[in-house]
Amino acid sequence: MTAIPTDRNSIKLSSYEASTQAANWRYSIEQLVHIRTSLNKAAVAVIRNTFESDEPGSSENVSFLTADEEVLLVKLYITKITQLCGLFRFPEEVEATAITYLKRFYLKNTVMDWHPKNVMRTAPNDVLDLEFLVAQSLGFEFAVWHAHRALWGIWLDVQNLPSATEKLQPGLYDNALAHIRASRLTDAELIYTPSQIALAAFSLTLPDVASEWVTSKMPSDSSRLKNSVDEIMSMITYHGHPPNIESVREVDRRLKICKNPEKVVGSKAYLARKQDDERLAEAKRNKKAAELQKEIDESDPFGTELAEKRRELVGGLVDYDDDDDDDD
Repeated sequence: MTAIPTDRNSIKLSSYEASTQAANWRYSIEQLVHIRTSLNKAAVAVIRNTFESDEPGSSENVSFLTADEEVLLVKLYITKITQLCGLFRFPEEVEATAITYLKRFYLKNTVMDWHPKNVMRTAPNDVLDLEFLVAQSLGFEFAVWHAHRALWGIWLDVQNLPSATEKLQPGLYDNALAHIRASRLTDAELIYTPSQIALAAFSLTLPDVASEWVTSKMPSDSSRLKNSVDEIMSMITYHGHPPNIESVREVDRRLKICKNPEKVVGSKAYLARKQDDERLAEAKRNKKAAELQKEIDESDPFGTELAEKRRELVGGLVDYDDDDDDDD
């Protein structure tokens, strides 16, 4: 009997299993709730403290957003991405990737700090303003494996099933793809694999063929996969639709009052934070200049006159410092 290798490194993983998406961007439902709740509580604490520092007692009547309300607002802006991509006829890949990035961004940030409409802007200045924040929030991991590509693979494969020939009518693939698009309004891609989501979408369209295909691929044990597929189907059916506009409008109205003032350009808190950042940057520049000056004074072998010229040169270089180490 051949021994089954136990070392993960000795097992050939699929491209998806070896991806950063599988390693870093899949969660349980409980983990997602914990992440969002923790982010929300931390943001509320910071914003409340900022309000109180500016004017004691000013946060008492502020109705801060809950984690669920934040998710609701993000969901609305997912529908905006779909509308924009349809208007400009962007490829499916562009739409799906933009939605994934938005979801991932709000697993590291809250809407009370960064409103979705600002994060989604694509004017050059807007992109540059938030470029590093967005990239950092995504962990500099930009590759995304999408369910619509897995669906296409399943669609091609089921055509080899003898009993499926007459059942695969024109338009059925588009129906399954519509379910994939609906799944983007849920947390499915943060919990399940692309192939599981694709199979769920196909099962909602042609359940008999989907079941036969699964049996042909996993004749001995398909029960665990079936449970996951059933959960995704339920998620798509009950949550894969745009949010109620009136509910979101109320959330957005309250957000105007409870958003982080340190992120609002021109506010007292914003200006104070900016001054603090500039003081910190200046202190770092001065420290760097002092260290360079000390190194010159202690090691220069050419005499006082040449040392002075070198000091002037170093001073000029320091003036051009671009604060690239501010995040250290």
